Amino acid sequence: MSIKKKRKLRNLDPYLEREKKHYESPLPSREYILQILEDQGVPASDKVLQNLLGITSEEQEFFKRRLSAMVREGQIMCNRKGDFCIPDKLALIKGVVQGHADGFGFLIPDDKATDLFLSPKEMRKVLHGDQVMAREVGVDRRGRKEGCVVEVLTRANKKLIGRLHADHGILLVTAENRRISQDFLIPNEKSMRAKEGQVVIIEIIQQPSKKAKPIGHVVEILGDYTASGMEIEIALRKHDLPCEFSSEVKDLAAKFPNRVLKKEHEGREDIRHLPLITIDDETARDFDDAVYCERIKGGYKLIVAIADVSHYVRNDDVLDKAALERGNSVYFPRRVIPMLPESLSNGLCSLKPKRDRLCMVCEIQLKSNGDQLGYRFYSAVMHSHARLTYNKVAAMLANTEGKEAKQYAKLLPSIQLLNRLYSVLLKARKKRGAIDFETTETKMVFNDQGKIEKIIPVHRNDAHRLIEECMLAANVCASNLLQQHQQPAMYRIHEGPTTEKLTKLRDFLKEFGLQLRGGDDPHAKHYANVLNKIKDRPDAQLLQTVMLRSLRQAVYSPDNAGHFGLAYEAYTHFTSPIRRYPDLLIHRSIKAILNNKTYSPGDWYALGTHCSQTERRADEATRDVTAWLKCFYMQDKIGECFDAVISSVTGFGLFVALDDIYVEGLIHISELPSDYFNFDATKHQLQGERSGKQYRLGDKLRVKLVQVNLETSKIDFILADNKKSTDSSSSVKSGKKRRKKSK
Repeated sequence: MSIKKKRKLRNLDPYLEREKKHYESPLPSREYILQILEDQGVPASDKVLQNLLGITSEEQEFFKRRLSAMVREGQIMCNRKGDFCIPDKLALIKGVVQGHADGFGFLIPDDKATDLFLSPKEMRKVLHGDQVMAREVGVDRRGRKEGCVVEVLTRANKKLIGRLHADHGILLVTAENRRISQDFLIPNEKSMRAKEGQVVIIEIIQQPSKKAKPIGHVVEILGDYTASGMEIEIALRKHDLPCEFSSEVKDLAAKFPNRVLKKEHEGREDIRHLPLITIDDETARDFDDAVYCERIKGGYKLIVAIADVSHYVRNDDVLDKAALERGNSVYFPRRVIPMLPESLSNGLCSLKPKRDRLCMVCEIQLKSNGDQLGYRFYSAVMHSHARLTYNKVAAMLANTEGKEAKQYAKLLPSIQLLNRLYSVLLKARKKRGAIDFETTETKMVFNDQGKIEKIIPVHRNDAHRLIEECMLAANVCASNLLQQHQQPAMYRIHEGPTTEKLTKLRDFLKEFGLQLRGGDDPHAKHYANVLNKIKDRPDAQLLQTVMLRSLRQAVYSPDNAGHFGLAYEAYTHFTSPIRRYPDLLIHRSIKAILNNKTYSPGDWYALGTHCSQTERRADEATRDVTAWLKCFYMQDKIGECFDAVISSVTGFGLFVALDDIYVEGLIHISELPSDYFNFDATKHQLQGERSGKQYRLGDKLRVKLVQVNLETSKIDFILADNKKSTDSSSSVKSGKKRRKKSK
């Protein structure tokens, strides 16, 4: 083919104009390279591709880089001959490896197809999180599609945290992330003289392969596993939580004054005369929101003032990038990893009492029945008149002659008015059909040595609910404003149950004589109606738990799919910009509307996915820390018996939650009385084949603590009245007697 024809062929690239915008001498686009390979019908070498596309000698290096990038991203593959081919032609599946603590794993395909099971043998080649190409090779004994890893595209792990131990003189590190089941070899000269049992950070210098174990070298020694606060240090590194701000971020934060300047009042409404108050937990230090309520003709005026974080954290500056990376603040017991530097989160942005602060205000007019008359948003300068706690407000409302009420006598009338408005909003909530699950939250009480003294329940009072309803009202107004002006935004969406989960839930409820109405597309009010019917039943907790588990997880997305649980057609997060990045995005979107502009931070979908992931990351990290602390708390209670309730049923046993202690653990199926137990996922139960004995979600048990494993954060129980050791012949005899009677 002549040079002229090659050039003509290259000019047929449908994405040529796009490439010209980015490159002075544009290469063939990735899409066109794939098309050429497709047209060839057989694998092609880089020389063949260069010849077909008229790649000049000056372009060869850049073209090879493009091909390498396409290989890394799984768009094309390089076979054993070194020829390039299309993965689809080889029936290869691209996806991410998800490891399991027991050594096996799964390939989660990028195209959302069925997961592929990866045997322990296949998992020796890869680590959790790696992006790979795999081929389906058959079906395992449990009927799952099984895969074989063909090529690793990208390695997810460069560093990891683990514990050093020795095996016959060979140093190994076991990863804290249990999804990584392989041990890492550590050369003696690369151990930094870490001692056995210490927690270390290693850098992976050789990734695993079919024939070799992974190798690493120690780059940091954190210390002894049981040292105070070590559980948080481990969680931070295990979940890749950013915990240190860069010098650039610190420098920018240090440039802000420690108070609001007069010139910053310009263009803002002055509402410092309004007796706004903050109501938070006793330990809170970052105050996002302040509230005030007054009577108007025919109803109420509610003012929700939110810290104006977007005034200080500007789009795409170093503070903004750091906040986006974190996504949210993370609240561990006794320690907080803030989304913003403390000079902002606990200082200049925080609505501290008796201080002037910049804020964004949602002012809502409501009818006496809770229906909305109107709302408006504006930027303002405010002055918090008091920093109150939930318990103080609850005490003031319960006893208007008590010491708390007398201490804040000037504020009491507006607090009582807020409470009356709460009652109105609560009625509107019930009318709307929002779901209200009653769950028990707990709090750890620590002693002077930093160890858990006790675990206590946190009871929600009317002050908690009062603030919650005020925040819900402001969040809904924000979503309405954004929709009304067709401003792209980040919604908090909560979709209804999947068809599969809905069917299982209805089958379960039928066993109890209950019916969930609503057909194929139930509304939150249908859930609320069932919850209302069961609230006084002894099995209410069981039924509520199953209903809660049937719902999907709430996420962030630019596509408004409504909020099922709250029964809102549109919902956003506006009220916590100090600790949640999506709220900061909403503030910027609202300001854009007020200035007749459009806010565009980039790819809204990517932002939604990222913020949902950082939220889950924070939840997983705090769960890990809480689980370890509870293990440490229980380790000196081995042999003791407790009253418990079955909190979850699985094919391998029962998870139980201890009454009054709020600790969970496992009764393995092998510890149940001698029998073959079958797991029924729909009924949430294990049932013995011979005895007919049932263990069901919500059942009460007496259990005995037998083992606490700090390394895996696992707690094991057995039944306190376990008859497992009883001579099996007696069971057989009793069975014969039963059969004789039946004849």
